[in-house]
Amino acid sequence: MPDPTTGARPTLEAVAARAGVSRATVSRVVNGGAGVRAPLVDRVREAVAELGYVPNHAARTLVTRRNGAVAVIIAEPEFRIFSDPFFERQVRGISRELAANDSQLVLLWVEGTEDHDRIARYLGGGHVDGALAFSLHDDDELPAIVVESGVPAVFGGRPGPGARGAGTRRRARAVPYVDCDNRGGAREAVRHLVGLGRTRIAHIAGPLDQTSALDRVDGYRDALGGAAGPVAQGAFTVESGARAMAELLDRHPDLDAVFAANDLMASGALRVLRERGLRVPEDVALVGFDDVASVAEATDPPLTTVRQDIEGNGRLMVRLLMDVLNGSTGTEDGGPESVVTPTTLVRRASA
Repeated sequence: MPDPTTGARPTLEAVAARAGVSRATVSRVVNGGAGVRAPLVDRVREAVAELGYVPNHAARTLVTRRNGAVAVIIAEPEFRIFSDPFFERQVRGISRELAANDSQLVLLWVEGTEDHDRIARYLGGGHVDGALAFSLHDDDELPAIVVESGVPAVFGGRPGPGARGAGTRRRARAVPYVDCDNRGGAREAVRHLVGLGRTRIAHIAGPLDQTSALDRVDGYRDALGGAAGPVAQGAFTVESGARAMAELLDRHPDLDAVFAANDLMASGALRVLRERGLRVPEDVALVGFDDVASVAEATDPPLTTVRQDIEGNGRLMVRLLMDVLNGSTGTEDGGPESVVTPTTLVRRASA
């Protein structure tokens, strides 16, 4: 234990003296360098613990050329970030994996296009080692801003072809992304409804300027082919799901099933179905997407839904970024491969 009566902060030299090794050896161990034998590593770590040594961040940055911080950019306004449990779970996964890699999370969000200059300046200012950006929208400047900053990056979700800067020279360096199998998951959900004997199946879609929503629409249509029913657009929120459900029932009162593109919209749809005197699942079967437990397990009846590993995908984003920072290769242009993770249907009482 460090001596609290001494005011001096333990130095690298003090650790070296206590461990009986050179200053360079201590520096390599503390900064994660290779080439130090295991017994020496153990001695250095014991000395660090005994003296209460804390590495100097500025000096460490000079040695490693790392800031120990990663920007996490969510392309949504503040109220969405703190009201949607999806973001909480994804950020939790990112935060835990960053902590395991001895790096800090710097959270940035986008209220509007006026924030783009601020984010560009921050990324270009050398404050972070890399960036993770998710919830990207079509015709969005953020992908180009991230790429043009020169900061290593990973995207959460596949950027759409309309994302601004998608065709730029630097974008061609293949920014990897992590996504779930949105289309396959939606297809499985709707096939489940068909298997229950439902024939008038509607879809509540998410914002159609996001690839996740578009892919889920495509999966819905894959499963039904020419028998695809009506589609109403929501915004991945409870209220938008309620509005979309009301619109569908007004136009098609004979619906017997609904696939909603996320659990929040499904919970809003469930509220409207109950208000209209319709029983779930007896009159209308209902399936969501994401399997956010705080939503899907709290509804009455609990939601049948498509599970994606939200927290795990956040962790994967960090791992891919660390591969980029460490120079790992996987694609022809030298970057790691993007990852699409599987989904599973979780059957509960709503369908």
